[in-house]
Amino acid sequence: MDEILVLGAAGGIGRQVVEAALAEGWRVIAVLRHPEKLPLTLPQLTVVKGDILQPATYESCLSPETVAMSAIGITAGFFRDEETTLYSEGAWHLLGAMQRRGARRAFFISASAIEISPVLPALVRWVARNVVQKLLKHMYADLRVMESRVKESGVDWTIVRPPRLTNKPMTGRYRFAVNSFLRNCLSISRADVAHLVVHHARDRGTYQGVVEVAY
Repeated sequence: MDEILVLGAAGGIGRQVVEAALAEGWRVIAVLRHPEKLPLTLPQLTVVKGDILQPATYESCLSPETVAMSAIGITAGFFRDEETTLYSEGAWHLLGAMQRRGARRAFFISASAIEISPVLPALVRWVARNVVQKLLKHMYADLRVMESRVKESGVDWTIVRPPRLTNKPMTGRYRFAVNSFLRNCLSISRADVAHLVVHHARDRGTYQGVVEVAY
């Protein structure tokens, strides 16, 4: 049975990954600081009270067969951007725990606007550069550090850079590009980001890959 450990399992994408993996028959280890936020009870689900910054709370759940996923995030918005190290420090701790336990496969959620895509429409590029990147400069700065640490780690990583996220249902119908820019990468549902993670967990074509995904 496939196994995935999800850090940030109560968040928008994390919760969707938990549900998508369970639907596919995976064993799921959901790690979250407040377990009551994930009121699910299924035989193949283990809920762990833990924190990505405290690897001792989840490290024993990792094995060489485990797919690890960091879906952590801060409560932020265009006018609530504050300095943070959660993404980069979280990745550092997760990668260290993986190394100690022999786990090699991991997904990390980033953001498409971290890098201005040359194949986006001109107006979208302008908004990304002059509005989004400026209003979320602290979050993006830490995401860049996170990506750098992940890329240097040597594990079988995939960084997912979704564009504008929606709460629409899963369709399983979307486009994605690995280590290249995706034309008209404008929006994707959290549920379909989860679908991508679960259905490409063992896809070697996405190993050491930065993935853009959109409709």
